[in-house]
Amino acid sequence: MIDGQWGFGFHVNAKAMALTIEKAKTANVAACTVFRQSHVGRLAAYPLMAMREGMIGIATADSGRSPKHVAPFGGKEARLGTNPISIAVPSDLDAPFYLDMATSAVAAGKIQLAVARGEEIPTGWIIDAEGRHTTDPTQYRKGGALLPLGGTEGYKGSGLAAMVEVLCGLLTGLGFGVEPTGRHNDGCFMAVFNVAAFRPLKEFKREVAEFARYLKSTPPSEGSKGVYYPGEIEGVREQQRLRDGIEIEDATWEKLRALARDYRLDTVLGLA
Repeated sequence: MIDGQWGFGFHVNAKAMALTIEKAKTANVAACTVFRQSHVGRLAAYPLMAMREGMIGIATADSGRSPKHVAPFGGKEARLGTNPISIAVPSDLDAPFYLDMATSAVAAGKIQLAVARGEEIPTGWIIDAEGRHTTDPTQYRKGGALLPLGGTEGYKGSGLAAMVEVLCGLLTGLGFGVEPTGRHNDGCFMAVFNVAAFRPLKEFKREVAEFARYLKSTPPSEGSKGVYYPGEIEGVREQQRLRDGIEIEDATWEKLRALARDYRLDTVLGLA
């Protein structure tokens, strides 16, 4: 158990994963819980640390007892977080083989992005305050809620989210529900498996790459551009954005500039 002492989540969780990796080098399997920390950011960052050490990394996260955003399957009020799950696996592939997913139908940030761009969202992403399906992203901040992953089979995403809550909220001792002050408090569960304890790492990495190519060899279905293995599309986009830059709509860019001005960093960051 690691008490983050209300530290910066990116740093606290990275330190926790580094410690878990070190333990796995001698124990072969290691796990930890982390609590009392701020937002941990992109969850995949931590399993990818284990992957780079030739190990399989797993991480799950919840938002402690801060306000919730996801309605459990069949309900209209938010009782769960987006509760992401990430798993990274070493391989010989160019782009890492990993999963990083919310257990909600969509990440909350995509709703805010749609608001900033003035776009509608697909049916099945959110419900409004009355529990009705809507394509208006502004309804999310007006008492609406994200829906669990799975659409008509949303009990699967809801069930996954509940299990993440147990690992990250109950096993850490953070508890469940919403604490009145609403202080954000990410709880995390992480585990690391030393591949070499199970079979030769070189063989495993080669076979994971062969498995990915086997998946990609599937003929594409109607309207599809083909199959991507888990993590591949993120790897492709990373290379594109390193080459071409990242497109940011004006509304988001102006918020970044305003934030920089507030902290008197606009000149330093070139955002004046």
